Amino acid sequence: MGATKTEVFTAEQNRLADLAKALAHPARIAILEHLMRTKSCICGELVDELPLSQATVSQHLKELSRVGLIKGNIDPPRVCYCINETVWTEAKTTLGLFFEAFTGNDCC
Repeated sequence: MGATKTEVFTAEQNRLADLAKALAHPARIAILEHLMRTKSCICGELVDELPLSQATVSQHLKELSRVGLIKGNIDPPRVCYCINETVWTEAKTTLGLFFEAFTGNDCC
């Protein structure tokens, strides 16, 4: 696999791409929707909610945590996840500004 050359892009472009990548799977969207509905969640409840294995849910949670969209309180054996409101607002603003930047065109 070739190098991604992320260093040639701005920090803002890399962050937007990172957020978009984290949102680019239907299971992660389902996890976020569930967390929005319930305000918080224990990982086991997510496994019951989704048609995925514990390991798969954990991998998706890891990706959402990596970009900061969710945060969790670890109290073994339970981990309670919720939406990270600060990063959620950042993502909403960043993605919104990106889409709003397109003002139309006269081609195609």
